[in-house]
Amino acid sequence: MRYIGTHANHPFASASEAVLLGMVPRGGLFVPEFIPQLEADTLAQPDYLETARRIMAAYFTDFAPDVLDSCLRRTYNRENFHTPDIVNLRPLGRRRFLLELFHGPTAAFKDVALQLMPHLTTTAKSLTGDKTHTLILVATSGDTGKAALEGYKNVDGISIVVFYPQGGVSEVQRLQMATTDGRNTKVFAVRGNFDDCQTGAKALFLDSNLRDYLTGMQIKLSTGNSINWGRLAPQIVYYVRAYALLAARGEIKSGDEVDICVPTGNFGNILAAWYARAMGLPVRKLFCASNKNNILTDFFQTGVYDTHREFHRTSSPSMDILISSNLERFLFEIAGRDAEKIKPWFLDRFRTGRFQIDAETKKAIDALVVPGWADEPRVFAEIKNVHEETGMIIDTHTAVASAVSRDIGPKDGPATIIASTASPFKFAGDVLAAITGEAEPDEFKAIDRLSELAGEPAHRAVRGLQERPVLHEGVLPISQMREAVIGFAEGVKTRT
Repeated sequence: MRYIGTHANHPFASASEAVLLGMVPRGGLFVPEFIPQLEADTLAQPDYLETARRIMAAYFTDFAPDVLDSCLRRTYNRENFHTPDIVNLRPLGRRRFLLELFHGPTAAFKDVALQLMPHLTTTAKSLTGDKTHTLILVATSGDTGKAALEGYKNVDGISIVVFYPQGGVSEVQRLQMATTDGRNTKVFAVRGNFDDCQTGAKALFLDSNLRDYLTGMQIKLSTGNSINWGRLAPQIVYYVRAYALLAARGEIKSGDEVDICVPTGNFGNILAAWYARAMGLPVRKLFCASNKNNILTDFFQTGVYDTHREFHRTSSPSMDILISSNLERFLFEIAGRDAEKIKPWFLDRFRTGRFQIDAETKKAIDALVVPGWADEPRVFAEIKNVHEETGMIIDTHTAVASAVSRDIGPKDGPATIIASTASPFKFAGDVLAAITGEAEPDEFKAIDRLSELAGEPAHRAVRGLQERPVLHEGVLPISQMREAVIGFAEGVKTRT
C-alpha cells in the first residue's frame, strides 16, 4: 500500500513515511492509494486484536506481520484498556447502541489510536532508517493532547509538544495535560481557541525555514493529530468491531445495513466510519452530529463552508471547532479523488474563510450524510433523558450524538451505532447538573457525587487527579508558538 496526497503535490509515500511526515510538507493530507476491501472473515474474528490485525495489515503493508502483531499486542491489552474487548457496546433503546470508546488510560476515544501511534512511529523510523529525533506537535481541543502525551511520554527518540486553547477545555482535561510527567513532554496553553492552535501548528509544519533549522539539529516534526493517517487508520477498526458484535449478539443479521452517528468537530472520527463503509462495512447513513458550533451541519445542508461565524465555548469542548481538518480527506474521496477540484476550495478557505462545493459533490454527500446539531439545553436534556430511560450516564459529547440520532434518525430505520467518545467523569460538573438540576462548582466533588449516582468508581483517568503536581504552566500568544517549539527543540538537542 502506497499513500498519495490530497493536493497531488507529493511523490508516493509508504505507510511508514506517511506516519513520520504526518501531513504532506507542501500542503494536503495523506490518503491510501486505494481503499482495500474487508476480507470475508474479518467480521468473524474472535476479539478486537484479531480484527485490528486484519484491518491494519491492509494499510501498513511495509510492516512485517510479526512486527505489526507486536505493535498491536502491546496496545490492545487489559493493561491499557479496562474492558474485555477494548470497546464496549451497550443498548440504548429504539435499536440504538452506544459504542463506548473511553476505556483507555485517559478516558477518551483518542486512546484507541494514540496508544498504538508510538509503536507505529518507532517501527516506521526503524523501517526507514530514520536516526533523527522525532518531535510530535499536537493541537488539541481537550482529549487528543492527554491521549498523545500518555502514549508518547518517555519513548526514546521522540518528544512531544501539546498546544491547547486557554480556557477552552474542561478543568479535568486541563489538569490531565498540565500534570503529565515524562522526560520528553511539554504543554502550552494558547490564548485563542482550538482553531487558532490547529492553524498555528499546521503553519509550523509548512514553515520550510523552521524545518531546515530543526533538520540541522537532527530533529524532524510529526504529528499525533488525526491529520496523521497513522492516527486515523486504527479508528476504522472499532466501527467494524461494533458491527461484528451486533451480529454476534443477534441484534442484526450479517449483511444488514446499520447507521452510524458520530459527535464530531474535526471530522476525523466520522471519517473513520466512512472508510469502514468504503471497505465494505454495510453502512446506510452517517449521522454527523455537531454542538452549537454547527458549521458542519450548515455545510452539509447548503454546500457552503463559512468560518465567518460566532465561536461558542460549550459543555462539549472537544467539538468546539470551526475548521474541520479531515473534511479535506472526505471531500477528496467523495469528489472522486480529484485533487484539482478540491484544491481551490481549500485555497479559498485559507484566503477568505469560505468555500462552496459543486452540485455533483453535494449530491454525492446528500446520499450518505445526514447532519444535525444540538444546542446546550438539548444536550443537558438528553443526558437526563438517557439516565431516566436506561440508568446509563453519558458525557456531553455523547449526548450531542444521542440527541441528534433521536431527533433525525428514522424510527423504523436500521440499528444505529452511536460513538460514545468520553467518560462522563471527564465532564462531571455538567453531567451532574443535567441529571440532578443542581450545580456543583467543584469539579472533583462533582466527580464523587457522579460516582455515587452511577454506583461505580470514577474512571481511573480522573481518580486522584487534583492531587498530582502541575508540571506545565506555560501560556502563549499564538505568535509565540514557533519560538516555543524552537526553544523546546534546542532543549531536546542539549539533552541528547
